[in-house]
Amino acid sequence: MKKKLLIVAGLLMMVGSLTACLNPSSTTTSTSNVTAAVTTTGSVSTSLVTSVSGLETTLETIYTQVSPSVVLISDIMPSTAASLGGPALGSGFVWDTKGDIVTNNHVIAGASNIKVTFSDGTVVDAVLVAADADSDLAVIKVNPSGLSLQPVTLDKDAPQVGQLAVAIGNPFGNQNTLTVGFVSAIGRLIPTTENATGPTYSIPDIIQTDAAINPGNSGGVLLDASGEVMGVTQSIDTSSGSSSGVGFAIPESIVEQVIPALINTGVYQHPYLGVTLVSLDPALAAKMNLSSGQRGALIEAVTSGSPADKAGLKAGTTSFTDDNGTYTVGGDVIIAFNGQAVKSSNDVITYLADQGVVGQSATLTIIRGGKQMDITITPAARPAS
Repeated sequence: MKKKLLIVAGLLMMVGSLTACLNPSSTTTSTSNVTAAVTTTGSVSTSLVTSVSGLETTLETIYTQVSPSVVLISDIMPSTAASLGGPALGSGFVWDTKGDIVTNNHVIAGASNIKVTFSDGTVVDAVLVAADADSDLAVIKVNPSGLSLQPVTLDKDAPQVGQLAVAIGNPFGNQNTLTVGFVSAIGRLIPTTENATGPTYSIPDIIQTDAAINPGNSGGVLLDASGEVMGVTQSIDTSSGSSSGVGFAIPESIVEQVIPALINTGVYQHPYLGVTLVSLDPALAAKMNLSSGQRGALIEAVTSGSPADKAGLKAGTTSFTDDNGTYTVGGDVIIAFNGQAVKSSNDVITYLADQGVVGQSATLTIIRGGKQMDITITPAARPAS
């Protein structure tokens, strides 16, 4: 009996944590409420039952509100279909009432016959509007005639670690599946793979979540407690091919930049500097005769003819090898982007994606030869993949 009570208490504590996400004022008392909720006779307090019921109601409301906006995308690709015995499956969501649907680029890349299935079972054809491999986002379009399209609402607030995260998608083709968890981390970087033979880039500000994400969830939604989209579910970190509690979503801030451009012009211009960077750690700082506490982004290489080259940024000149790899030292160290401190190479990638604009100058604060200086640089459009 004691073992059963401990299991119940553990489950209730998880519910208490979820409830606290919805009602932060309850956080200080959630643990004591759970302790009082499970008595030696195994009874559960009325207040906690009410809390569980409230959480269930919230999730039911989110599902009812958003599920009609989430679609199943079937891509008929001859080579894939031949090897797997059927269509590739993914997710997407309604962007507007004109028929535009957002998904991941990797969901529709190479598709020859795109089908969209809505939550009510309606199946329609779709065509590709535009795609952007460097953000792994794409827009497809259906004929809106006769359809009751319900666009999603975007969450304009930056996600916070610990907040409720609700994913809706089509894992393994199981349509309109809801899973729930938390925002586990923010600010992750996911490398793009389309440029395997050329320069490589990363998608910044990625949201990490433990809400179950599986194959087929790609292109679906990651929602907050209000049912607003804070990200597009994109990938998982797993060795088994299924959810291991580490899933990733492209943040709303990038979606809101890229999608309107794809719809209106067919292309999104990513700002580009033309540098290869590595985070400055104590070992690299020592090789640069800098303080061991100095942080920043060390420029290892500068692409000829790039904005960085035109601005006069200096690349490294001497190779250095340690247990972590081989690096080129001696170049400029970026320590600020438009006045915002740069602690790592990731910061430069993130600031450039969030604030950089093609054709508009930015200020990089650098250390060169032990001296600090400002360099004006004008980002160009990133070369095509």
